[in-house]
Amino acid sequence: MKTLTADITNAGETPPLPRAAYVHVPFCRHRCGYCDFALIAGRDDLIADYLAAIQRELTRLDAVPDLGLGDACLELATLYLGGGTPSHLGPDGLARLFDILHARLRPLPGAEVTIEANPQDVTEPLAAAAAACGTTRVSLGAQSLDTTTLAALDRDHTPDDVRRAVGILLDRGFTVSVDLMTAAPGQTLADVERDLDAIVALGTQHLSVYCLTWEKGTLFESQRRRGTLQPAAESLERAMLDRTIDRLEAAGFEHYEVSNFARPGGRCRHNETYWDCRPWEAFGPGAARFDGRLRITNHRSTTTWMRRVLAGEDFTGDRDAMTPLEAAQERVVLGLRRRDGLSRANFLAASGLDLDLVAGSSIRRWTDRGLATDDGERVQLTREGLLVSDALWAEVL
Repeated sequence: MKTLTADITNAGETPPLPRAAYVHVPFCRHRCGYCDFALIAGRDDLIADYLAAIQRELTRLDAVPDLGLGDACLELATLYLGGGTPSHLGPDGLARLFDILHARLRPLPGAEVTIEANPQDVTEPLAAAAAACGTTRVSLGAQSLDTTTLAALDRDHTPDDVRRAVGILLDRGFTVSVDLMTAAPGQTLADVERDLDAIVALGTQHLSVYCLTWEKGTLFESQRRRGTLQPAAESLERAMLDRTIDRLEAAGFEHYEVSNFARPGGRCRHNETYWDCRPWEAFGPGAARFDGRLRITNHRSTTTWMRRVLAGEDFTGDRDAMTPLEAAQERVVLGLRRRDGLSRANFLAASGLDLDLVAGSSIRRWTDRGLATDDGERVQLTREGLLVSDALWAEVL
């Protein structure tokens, strides 16, 4: 089998080969009321067909320019299995999926390999299987350690499930990230503080903290329209994020991206690929791959994606081809979500465009309002800017 390594190229040349890959595992035990992800619940009968379709989709790497002839293997710095819930496959299913992936996707020594997991799925056998497959990091969908908040979020696990899962994973030596959600129906600022303190006490290396969003087509959104669920006030949402930053920074976490916090050395390297706008590959229903200018998203329906892949038909959905300016504008938005901000020199090298030509007027407005700092070399949002960042991007895009 031929082994290929991605090379770094200058802006304007052939895009480098991806060194990151995402694999979407669409199976869940239960669809939560706020979830609009590409997943199916209660259809474990489709797992065998899904695995066959993933194996078939991986063969499209043979046709990628510069990836060589048949049986090419893409070397990776990061591999991320998301969902859905990859842990729902169980130890044997997870091992089977990794066997399929490793035939075409080869993590390099020291690579970050992440799987997402539901607390209820985490057992000693699952952790052992994940470790044997080369997993180094587990992202745990906890959302809360409060019984009332979990019920409000339509979650089907308990706080004790989270504590048990974290203990198993840390004992096994994984880097553990925990997802927490704020602005849940009925959730108070004190509830969020208790959640943060409880998670910090567990000793995980990473936290992703997201405000509940009310997505079209979800159960929660229909209940909101009927008046049976009420969103949190905007002032409360902001206070929750403000308090989250205070609490986690005081506990030794670095606030390195709007929603992400890490202990030293605990940043998610795979997500940094996205924020840097580096190319990545992606496989599975609803998965989106990116070469620096073109984003191609697979069909979101699991059954439609499987049927088309296995029949040798076109299984893609949306295709978003960006101009150089549009790609640079996206680089501004994603780059400024990070506390490190944007280096003018790096931005020019990566995009071929001057940052001030792309977003100079917006940056000046933000600095005048105290939402950003600009020392001539690097632009960074201030804390105030991060708190309102979603409202800023329309000025750039």
